[in-house]
Amino acid sequence: MTVLTDPRVRFAGLVALVVAVLDQLTKALVVATIPLYHQIDLLPFFALTYVRNRGAAFSALAGAPPSVRIPLFLGVTVVALAVLFSYVRQTPAERRVQLAAFGGILGGAVGNLVCRVRTGEVIDFLLLHWHEWQWPVFNVADSAITVGVAIVVVQSLFPARAGAPGASSA
Repeated sequence: MTVLTDPRVRFAGLVALVVAVLDQLTKALVVATIPLYHQIDLLPFFALTYVRNRGAAFSALAGAPPSVRIPLFLGVTVVALAVLFSYVRQTPAERRVQLAAFGGILGGAVGNLVCRVRTGEVIDFLLLHWHEWQWPVFNVADSAITVGVAIVVVQSLFPARAGAPGASSA
């Protein structure tokens, strides 16, 4: 079976494609409609806030020079994509939730990679807050990565039992 005909790769790839496209569309919409650093409150705990993040998660390494930061982030992303692709190939086809989680992580990584390659920074715009407390601003790609990682962690802590629906012998 070739990589392109592998149903696991096709399914995770489809999820990754949907996430990456949705991520890029929402970022383009934000750039076109919200001024940089402007906040639009939608709910008492949720707002749209257009910012640009030069760093990694939680703005880590944002102050590093671009000659260090960009190659480092690109290299880490390429390695992560290769590792995730390997996990997809090793995951039984019946573990669709896990494959979807890997696809979400892959799509999120690609979505943020596209921004880094195009502009050297990532567009963030989703803000959770309560009074003075704020979670760091994030985007669709970050959400897909976070949810995907959470699913993978939960499934690793509570593996499917033999004989249970969706369980595999691998």
